[in-house]
Amino acid sequence: MADRPALPRRLAAEGTGSFFLFATVIGSGIMAENLSQGSEAVALLANTIATGAMLFVLITMLGPISGAHMNPAVSLVAAFRRELTWKNAVAYIFTQVSFGVLGAWAAHLMFDLPTLQSSVKARTGLGQWTGEAIATFGLILTILGTVRHRPTWVPASVTLYIIAAYWFTSSTSFANPAITFARSLSNSFAGIAPGDVPPFIVAQLVGAAGGAILSRFLFDDQD
Repeated sequence: MADRPALPRRLAAEGTGSFFLFATVIGSGIMAENLSQGSEAVALLANTIATGAMLFVLITMLGPISGAHMNPAVSLVAAFRRELTWKNAVAYIFTQVSFGVLGAWAAHLMFDLPTLQSSVKARTGLGQWTGEAIATFGLILTILGTVRHRPTWVPASVTLYIIAAYWFTSSTSFANPAITFARSLSNSFAGIAPGDVPPFIVAQLVGAAGGAILSRFLFDDQD
């Protein structure tokens, strides 16, 4: 931990990454909805490609500074694994949420939409909660496994996993408590009704815990 950049620099990286990632998810969703002529499949494909491309760039660019978590579930797992102090994890999460919301608002501003919104898009039910748990489980497994065995492949591995999870999970793989909250503030293609946010986050945290447990068994050195 001594070789890491100072905390302010790491937080700047987390804030920058969260801003651009969240702006991309919401902004590309707005653009896709505007151009897809009512085809949800085309809109989702466009949203997926834009998100995957930005995620690859951000992890490659910011990973060496902060780890490019951009996700409270990832930061919490890092804290449980003692790769991040709890105090720093709290700072990471506050930064991710704050700058992520700014990214959502920036997307609205770019498309001449009201900055302050609340989504009315229902995303609920056992199927979607299960999808979120599985999506987050797989994300944590992907990150920890690739960091352990192929660290230079982390940007590609995480990006490809998210691209796939957009399509194989019923929830389209939010897999991130901060972005789930931010998407509740956008009444757009990527939105989620505020009342549906808490169960999504619970499912994500359950999935993250499961991924961390299995990763410890699969990838950590055993005594």
